[in-house]
Amino acid sequence: MFTRLFGFSRRSFASLSEQEVLALAISSEEDDGRIYRAYAEGLRDDYPASAAVFDEMAEEEDRHRAALIELHRARFGERIPLIRREHVRGYYERKPDWLVRPLGLETVRAQAEAMEAQAHRFYLEAAKRTSDAATRKLLGDLAAAEKGHESLARRLSDRHLGEDVRSEEDATARRQFILTYVQPGLAGLMDGSVSTLAPIFAAAFATGDTWQTFLVGLAASLGAGISMGFTEVASDDGVISGRGSPIKRGLATGIMTTVGGLGHALPYLIPDFWTATTVAVVVVFIELWAIAYIQNRFMETPWNRAIFQVVLGGALVFAAGMLIGNA
Repeated sequence: MFTRLFGFSRRSFASLSEQEVLALAISSEEDDGRIYRAYAEGLRDDYPASAAVFDEMAEEEDRHRAALIELHRARFGERIPLIRREHVRGYYERKPDWLVRPLGLETVRAQAEAMEAQAHRFYLEAAKRTSDAATRKLLGDLAAAEKGHESLARRLSDRHLGEDVRSEEDATARRQFILTYVQPGLAGLMDGSVSTLAPIFAAAFATGDTWQTFLVGLAASLGAGISMGFTEVASDDGVISGRGSPIKRGLATGIMTTVGGLGHALPYLIPDFWTATTVAVVVVFIELWAIAYIQNRFMETPWNRAIFQVVLGGALVFAAGMLIGNA
């Protein structure tokens, strides 16, 4: 177990024979082709033009693999040793596509360029380790090809994606980000910041006890976060609305609701009542301005309307809490 944990069961790259280096290159090109095809399938419904980019990149990896197999057949015969990335210590790894879903455009474009850069360095090192002229030539050619392909995703994008298509896909990606994260998170922040004002400040002015006020705020924030999170998950599975994963939306809503409430509950950890209340009021002011900024930045709500809605609503709830607390 400990040998596997610390990587002692892996071979070092320096210990590989020329045949094993070729086998590693073959399996690596095969894996990269699969990854690019998975990217293409993950993007095809929403971003068909970008999917075509990764289809072509997968075909490029297939050509590299075929050339390597032909060289291996000529030098070592038909049997290719089974050696993969995870068998070599210090060798670069690939993150499976299912770990990076949902597939964002910028994520897969950056991943593709990183993959090609890593492959370039591998072929340079592999070429240094062979004395066979044909092998050295092919590995050197592949290193040069991968170096040129570091910008392959960008260059293929230029071929498949015109400015109009790229702008449309980027707008679709932004819209999906807003629907999945920003909108639920904003709803949670508004609920947590505004709805907890009344119970927290009512408790503060009713008891004059900062610790008790903090406990009320903590309970209200956590309760609201859990409630809002589960409500968001249950309200829409995202299939018809296109709002994305309900789990992600629920987490965004629940976490931001809790954060919004805790923002003005935490100051009541300060023992002095009026100091704690002053800090809490300042935090509330910052929270309300943050909500107005997010509405303007992502939801394109005009500043004057965003400020009016948020500040007026917050002021009314704050006043209700003070009145109830002093009753």
